[in-house]
Order: sequence, then structure tokens, then C-alpha cells
Amino acid sequence: MLLAASSSEVVNLAPLPSRSSPEDIRVRGEKGGEPPHIVFASDQSTGELKSMLSEPGVVADLIELKAGIALALPDLTADRASLVRELNRDGIPVTAWLTRPPEQGYYLNASNGRQAEVRFSDFEKWTTANELRWAAIGLDIEPTIQDFATLRQGRRFRLFLTLPGRYVDTRRVREAKYTCSALMREIRSHGYQVETYQFPFIEDERAVRSSVLERLTGIVDVRGDREVLMLYTSFNPSLDSALIWVYGPEAQTIAVGSTTGPASDPHFARLNWEEFSRDLMVANHFSHVIGVYNFGGCVRQGFLARLKNLNWSESVTISAESVQRATKLRERIQRVLWIVSNLPYFVAVILIAFFWTMVWWKKRRLRRNP
Repeated sequence: MLLAASSSEVVNLAPLPSRSSPEDIRVRGEKGGEPPHIVFASDQSTGELKSMLSEPGVVADLIELKAGIALALPDLTADRASLVRELNRDGIPVTAWLTRPPEQGYYLNASNGRQAEVRFSDFEKWTTANELRWAAIGLDIEPTIQDFATLRQGRRFRLFLTLPGRYVDTRRVREAKYTCSALMREIRSHGYQVETYQFPFIEDERAVRSSVLERLTGIVDVRGDREVLMLYTSFNPSLDSALIWVYGPEAQTIAVGSTTGPASDPHFARLNWEEFSRDLMVANHFSHVIGVYNFGGCVRQGFLARLKNLNWSESVTISAESVQRATKLRERIQRVLWIVSNLPYFVAVILIAFFWTMVWWKKRRLRRNP
């Protein structure tokens, strides 16, 4: 049995009762049922979000849950500022999810670090002019939105042609890290804490001491005051909460999702309440601050009211099969990253071996036919 009263306690593994396989993992919730601090990510338009917040009980539920909202800011408009002021007035903590307009790439990555600095400068002026308050600044570090668009349009070969150039461009990685680090220092100088949102595979890249993922995708391996791993089980439902289990020990903070489903992105399978609550329970074992993507899906499925009655001391079970799949996935990812990262050395060894083979063969022929 796996006992997890809090993430700082010693975890002991012992056989489960006979009704479960010995390899299954049971995660026991927080002693006393202490809930985590939940932050709902919201990338809805201003009008859509205002409509949701005006629904009966939504704001009251947020206040009772002591939850926060991480608000995407692709536009810095008066309407967006008015929405933030309303949340400030209601005492709901708001994280500024700093993004760029979709036509300019949206996410922060190696291709737009300088533009992100300008964006923060504009954001700070907008914040001061509208007297807004923020709990933190969030930097969403993901590949360019154009890469996602290329994949969705089925033009994989076109994207593939760009990879060799990215692979050898180590300078871009160094410059991106320097620029992002400078941006975070600037944000902190204004009194904000910085959150960085990362794909979990960044942990695999760190494990094999590689930078190939950064070079190929444009993500940047920088850590804010709080790093949030986006452990969305909806990307691969067969992994279940095991995805959170295998990456959780290395995470400072965990984000779960998606509660929206294919209406937002065809690659997401919308989490139902059972899946969502199980993910939350497992994430709470490792992190007492949990991000949720996204707010709109939770409102539409009625999750806010159900969260108020969730028993955080309950146990949840992760099947041995799911844990095995998730563990093998990590092993495969790390193996591929290591091989691709060391590809030049393999090529060099093959060329050297080929050269010496040719020399040996030539000498042998000369001996036979002087």
C-alpha cells in the first residue's frame, strides 16, 4: 500500500489487498482532507469568460474553493482589464499568463524572446494604467504555434525539412536561454514571481543531459520561481494518472487536463469527472498547488461545485498496466533523445571505422600485389 499523507512523507510500498494486483499502486490522499490550491487556466475570449463568471454560483464557488485563475493575455484591452479588476475585487488571485497574439506565435519560445521582452513592457504599462493586481506572471514555453499549424495541416514533410538546420543551431539555444533569463530578471525586478509552464519531456532531456529537444522544437530550458509541468493525461488516456505518477517526483508544480476536449483541440480527449478527480488526487501527492486546464471545461461540466465536496483523504488506485506503459514511454523518450543527441559522434565513429577499413584493405592488396 502506498501511503501519501503529504509529498514530504516517506513512501512505503507494500502488497495491496487481494482484490488488487500487487503491482497496482494506491495513492492515499491528504490526512485531514486538506485541499490543494487550485489555479484554473483560462484562454477564453473576454466575452466568453465574462459570460461564464456571470453564471449563478461560479464566482461564489471560486471564492469558496480559494482558487485562482491564470488568465491568458493575447490582447491587452480595456475589456480585459475590466475583467481582471472584477476578479481583483472579488478576491480571486489572478496570474498573468503572458502570451502574444496568435498571429505572432502566441507561446514563448526560442524564436521570440526579444518580442516577449517588449510584450512584458507593454503589459506593465497596461497594468499600471488600469491599476491591476497579479499573483504571479506565467510564461508558457511551447513550440511555435506555426509548427502546430503545419502538423494539423498534414504538412509534416515541410516541417521535417527544417529540422536539420535546427539540429545544428546550438547558438539559438544559448541565446534563447540568455534572453529568457534576462526577461525573468526584469519581471522579478517589478516585484512579481515568475511561473514557467513546461512540457514534461523537458525532464527527460535533463535526465540525458541533452539539448536536442530545445534545438528541434524551440522550447527553452529555463526555470522560474515555480516550474509547472503540464501533465495532461487527456493526450493519452491509456496512460491514466500513471503519467502524473512517473513524472510527479521531479515536478515542482503539476497542471492536469484537459477538461475541454476536441472542441478546443482535436488531440485532447476531454476528461470526465472520474478521470479529472483521480488526476487531482495523484497530483496532490506531489504538489499542493495544482494547475487545471481549463476553466471553461470545468464550468461547462459542473466541476466547480463537485470540487467543493471532494474528499481529499480518499485513496485512488493506478493500475500496474498504466504505470508500466508510462514508465516505458519515459524510457523510450530518453533513449531516443540520447541517440539523437549523440548522433554526430555515431557518424564520426562510423566514418573513422570506414576510413581505417579502407586503409587496411588497401595495405592488404598491396601486400598481395606488390
